[in-house]
Amino acid sequence: MNTLKGKIAVVTGGNSGIGYATAKVLQQNGANVIITGRRKEAVEKAASALNVTGMIADQSSLADINNLLTEISAQFGKVDILLINAGITKTAAIESTSEQVFDEIMDVNFKGAYFTLSRFIPNLNNGASVVFLSSTSATISPPTASVYAASKAAINAVMKIAALELAPRKIRVNAVSPGPVATAIIDKMGLNDTLEQQMLSSIPLARFGKADEVAALIAYLCDDAAAFITGTNFLIDGGQSI
Repeated sequence: MNTLKGKIAVVTGGNSGIGYATAKVLQQNGANVIITGRRKEAVEKAASALNVTGMIADQSSLADINNLLTEISAQFGKVDILLINAGITKTAAIESTSEQVFDEIMDVNFKGAYFTLSRFIPNLNNGASVVFLSSTSATISPPTASVYAASKAAINAVMKIAALELAPRKIRVNAVSPGPVATAIIDKMGLNDTLEQQMLSSIPLARFGKADEVAALIAYLCDDAAAFITGTNFLIDGGQSI
């Protein structure tokens, strides 16, 4: 993937998990990578380890998105690769979901992702690649994940419309939907052995995915080899959604 050489890549939520793994692959293939995140210490530590640029931005804040765009534009010019990855997950039955949790998830996962794309469009080079990190939750409808699943289903809808709107500029927009991947988010869910076995039994390949596997797919979509792919949601879930 030497075609990534010299390309400017922005990875939101790049200080951990799939964002971190993708930033690593992009950087190894010659891209000039900027990672963002909310936690200064975590972003600085990740940026140092990856040998990339770190910037502090909370995706749920439009002011932060605007500031991030201004800073990137001044330092790097236009962007070739945009991975809109920052996201949070919280679970509760619909009956017991609070307005606060609803707003928190939607502000980061949908509103934040939407306006990250919206604000960055003028600063994308023609022929750029945009990838949304979605989730198989939008496909398999897991109980207690109603708001999270809805936020990702909304992303999938926007992705298709963005692909149409940006096609005249040869900007490609796709989504990648991982199933259960061994990352900090899974750790935070605090799965006990029974729940873990239940989750594994729902995956035909009988294992969790790896962040590196998702990163490889995202990197491919950012490469010129994927120049004819747009408006598509890629499930990477070990067959779970079948």
